[in-house]
Amino acid sequence: MARALELAREAATKGEVPVGAVIVHDDEVLGEGHNLTVTEADPTAHAEVVTIRRAAAALGDWRLIDSTLYVTLEPCAMCAGAIVLARVPRVVFGAPDPKAGMGGTLGNLLQDSRLNHRCDVSSGVMANESSELLRAFFRERR
Repeated sequence: MARALELAREAATKGEVPVGAVIVHDDEVLGEGHNLTVTEADPTAHAEVVTIRRAAAALGDWRLIDSTLYVTLEPCAMCAGAIVLARVPRVVFGAPDPKAGMGGTLGNLLQDSRLNHRCDVSSGVMANESSELLRAFFRERR
């Protein structure tokens, strides 16, 4: 989770909303990234999606079984959908997102029993650091 927080800080220096993510598989980092929506002019370039794409390419498989996704902010609906589709079995996130969080705050796509895959979810890991980074970023923007 510490690496995801470093990546979030890097995103902030580039004018991106500071969210970072890392996917670990068998104790090896398969992929990492941060938000690139501004840099790439791509609304789908959230940290989780960027990281899933990189991890799948590194693994040579779209199924990211036996992996854990660490992310500084609770995934939104788009990212939660990508996580489920990639078969990521475990998600660890920092700050909750009361406006868009789909890992248990606003909704819970990650554990919806109607879907063909569900994730184990751990929340609140390094939440204070992740939340403060986001607050500081948006405070500077105002």
